[in-house]
Amino acid sequence: MNNQSKKLAELFLAGNEKQALYTVQAYLQNHTKNELYQHILTPAMYWIGELWEKNIITVADEHLATAICDYVVSVTEMRKGEQTPEQKKVMVLGPEGEDHYIGLKMVASLFKENGWEVRYLGPNLPLGAAIETANRWKPDAIALSAALVYRLPVLKKYTEAFRALDFKPSVILGGRAVAMANWPASESEGVLIVKELDQLKNWIQTGKEPDNEFDISFG
Repeated sequence: MNNQSKKLAELFLAGNEKQALYTVQAYLQNHTKNELYQHILTPAMYWIGELWEKNIITVADEHLATAICDYVVSVTEMRKGEQTPEQKKVMVLGPEGEDHYIGLKMVASLFKENGWEVRYLGPNLPLGAAIETANRWKPDAIALSAALVYRLPVLKKYTEAFRALDFKPSVILGGRAVAMANWPASESEGVLIVKELDQLKNWIQTGKEPDNEFDISFG
């Protein structure tokens, strides 16, 4: 993690919303939102997650940091990308039981910035509701993630259900949980696994899958 990420993480943990937003806005004067999310915010939140897992910070500290990061992401979201006449559509969600959402918001923002119509359904979405929305809206892609390893069976269940949809959307997987797992090649057909937001951005813009499809970590 670079010094900028650590500084921002410390501002999140200190509850310094004003300085955190100022730091992010200053960074965006010379960088893209994608660079902000990939090189600054994601490492910062991963570090905070590690501190919580090691009991160095409390769950209250983690919740405070997440809330401020959410605020910063929401403010930067006001900088919209160009819209295209015929927009592709993507659903972004977390499976039932998965409460982490900052990575999902970054992914939703990246799609919007590249002209996609986005339905951000948030974390902890029951499978039945996700399938109902997908059948009604028929998105071109469905992106989901899990942060904790024990969510993987649920993530696999959602993936299989989305792959079975008649209109065959692309299924995009991310999250720390999948980054720590070896997703079998036999189960990755029709599933895009990306390691970094740059790889997702490349897929959005070119349709090319990342070279290494078994390491992921976008939230």
